[in-house]
Amino acid sequence: MFAALAPALMLMACERTQTPEDAAPPAPVESPSNQPKAGSGEGTLPKAVPGGRSGTDDGSPNLTPPELTPEAERGVEGARNILLSFARAIEQEKYDQAWALLSPADKRKWSSTQFAALFADLGKITVAVPGGTMEGAAGSTYYAAPIAITGNDKEGRPVRIEGQAVLRRVNDVGGATLEQRRWHFEMLTLDWTH
Repeated sequence: MFAALAPALMLMACERTQTPEDAAPPAPVESPSNQPKAGSGEGTLPKAVPGGRSGTDDGSPNLTPPELTPEAERGVEGARNILLSFARAIEQEKYDQAWALLSPADKRKWSSTQFAALFADLGKITVAVPGGTMEGAAGSTYYAAPIAITGNDKEGRPVRIEGQAVLRRVNDVGGATLEQRRWHFEMLTLDWTH
């Protein structure tokens, strides 16, 4: 019976048309190749298709963090979802999309142009976002993780920018807005270590 169905199934698979879901960019999820190894504390996202050197957001690909289930959104997975989208945007040289995820305080610290200038002269950019720690305090939950951005300068010398990303979400308490209950950047520090 299965042998008789095989040609029909193969024909259906060949005739399948692409849906909008098929055309969507892949979600920024940690795959086995870039997930942290047990005990290593480090995960590195592979560099994806390089974008233009300008780092401006032409909307392609859209690196907006994908929606998660409410349960996943509340935990570490929700925080990492934002952090990995940020890392992907930098690796793909979509600095406007990375900047858009930053807190208002960080946006005052770096304008969109200043933020892009941090990476503009780097080639072969890789962003490491090892696992972090989650803590609760005064009605909010915080997720802090180290971040390391490496690349090569115009002369080919290695450059390393290190810092820490702190994300926050307001716990599910009365009066908290939907936006406050989503993970978002609270603070980002970046220091050149060359």
